[in-house]
Formats: sequence, structure tokens, C-alpha cells
Amino acid sequence: MDLNGIINGIGTVLTPIKWVIEAILVGFHWFFVNVLHMADGAGITWVLSIVGLTVVVRAALIPVFVRQIKSQRKMMEVAPQLKKIQDKYKGKKDQFSREAMQRETMEMYRKAGTNPLASCLPLLIQMPIFFSLLPTLNEAKPDANGVFHAGVGLFSKDLVESLYRANLFGVAPLKDSIQTAWGTEWVVVIIAAVIVLLMTASQFFTQLQLVSKNMSPETKASPMYRQQRMLLYVLPVIFIFSGFAFPIGAMFYWLTSNVWTLVQQFLVIRNLPTPGSEAALAREARLARRNRQRMSGNAVALAQPEAAAAIEAPPKPVTTQRVQPVSKSRAKKGSGKK
Repeated sequence: MDLNGIINGIGTVLTPIKWVIEAILVGFHWFFVNVLHMADGAGITWVLSIVGLTVVVRAALIPVFVRQIKSQRKMMEVAPQLKKIQDKYKGKKDQFSREAMQRETMEMYRKAGTNPLASCLPLLIQMPIFFSLLPTLNEAKPDANGVFHAGVGLFSKDLVESLYRANLFGVAPLKDSIQTAWGTEWVVVIIAAVIVLLMTASQFFTQLQLVSKNMSPETKASPMYRQQRMLLYVLPVIFIFSGFAFPIGAMFYWLTSNVWTLVQQFLVIRNLPTPGSEAALAREARLARRNRQRMSGNAVALAQPEAAAAIEAPPKPVTTQRVQPVSKSRAKKGSGKK
């Protein structure tokens, strides 16, 4: 079975999700066309609709992301304990030792209230959504008789035809991929390759800021750190190969999602870093500097009223008692009394 057959088969199973995806796309397309007066069949209109869909999906996944952050934090905390268990059974390959190691590991996860799969929840939830978007783009085309058919929900025949004819920069159809355009439409290949590179770069820097700034020294000495370092280079390679077959429209979904993740993770690492990590030390330094500035500002504010009062109050004049003139006769009398 070819890629299109696999995509269509997955789309049949995910019809309810596909209905919601198409409804959100139609809603954003209506907004850009009727409110912002953008061209109906323009590629940028449909690209922004896909970006809007991504924002809605990622905003809905914020609670899941919070749970993922908590799970990652706990996984980093138990990394030293995990290393102790692995060292305990190092070199023991018999069935009893492997089962004992697995039991102790799962018991450690249970006590810590975490699970290795919890950190993958946002990705696992997004996969059905992404594979529902792929058939929507793939099916936006006429049949053998040149007739367009409506989607599963609000996606009318006119909208299907509009999406089919939408071109990015007027030269790159959103339904095309590097695979379909290879050898014929080199402009499409170049544009798609640039998007793939942006996807790969955003994924790389997302993983890089995690392993370089948000891990404690204890975690960096554990096997978990080596796994994270491996993902730093494995995930971009996966994006490069998968981007070869994905339509341009679908790649905009992943690009927007990657940028969202990059910014979201930056804010989390900056404000809620892992204790003992480089990001935590940087945050403590920022807070200390901010407190010093605040204390300095308060000291200046307290000194200003006193200085102002000293400047505004005029100096008090020095008063001396006036010496009354004495006549000669009174002076003689006074001397005589003595």
C-alpha cells in the first residue's frame, strides 16, 4: 500500500477527529475571508487557517503540557535512584535479575507518582490530530471525472476546490510535497525543503534548551541525560525524513506546533526551572539582582523627601538682641551705683 492509501485508511478510522479539524479550518477560513477580507483561494489564507488550527489545538493541550512538565520534573528527580537500580543489576542478564530490576524500577516510578510515557502525552495526543489533517489535504482534489466532493463535515465542495487550488507564493500548492514535486517542480521542492529545515531547527533548539539549561548535575550524570542527548539529534533526523512525504500544508502545522513548544518551554524553563539546573541558578541571580535594585530604589525614595524638605525649608535667621543706647547721665548713675 502506498503512502496515500495509508493516509486515507487512517483518515477513515479518525473520521470524528477529522470532522472537528475540518470545522476549525472552515471557521478560520471564514474569519480571514469575511472579516479580514483576504482572498478566498489564496495560499496564505489557508496557511493562516492551518496556523489557527494549530493554535487552538496547542491551547487546548496546555493542561496536558503542565502535566508533562511535572512528569519530566519528577523523572529528573528520580534519575539518581534509577541509576542506582541500574548499577545494582549491571552485568546481570539472567531472567530473574531482569524481572527484579523491572519491578524495582516500576515501584520507584509509582512512589514518585510519574511515568515515562507521561512526558510523551502532548505528542501522542497530537498524532491523531495530525493524521486527521493529512487526509483533509490529501482528499482536496477532484475525482477521475474532475468533480470535487465535500468533506466529512462543514467542508463544502467549494472549499475543497479552494484548498486544492491554493498556492503558496503563487507557485507551491499546499497539497504538494517534496516527494510529489521531485523532478518536476523544483520551486516547490525548494520551498518545502526550507519549511523542513525550519521544522528541524525549531525541534533541535527546543530539545537543546532542555538538556543544556534545565537539568541538574545529578540528572546529567544519569542514563536519562544520555537518552535526552540522543533525542537531540534523532528527532531532527526523523523530521527531515518525514518531511519528505508530508504536504506543505501539513508541514505548516508541525512548524507552528514546534515554534509554540519552543516558546512555551522557554517560558517554563525561565520561570519554573529544575532545582539545581543552570536555568535555576540564572533565575536566582535575576531575582537577587532585582531585589538589590528594589532595595536601592526604596533607599533613594526614602532619602528624597528628607532632601526635598531640607531644600524647601529656608534657613532660620539668626536673631540678636538689640543694644539700647544709654544717655550719659544714666551711664554715670549706673557707674555710681557700683
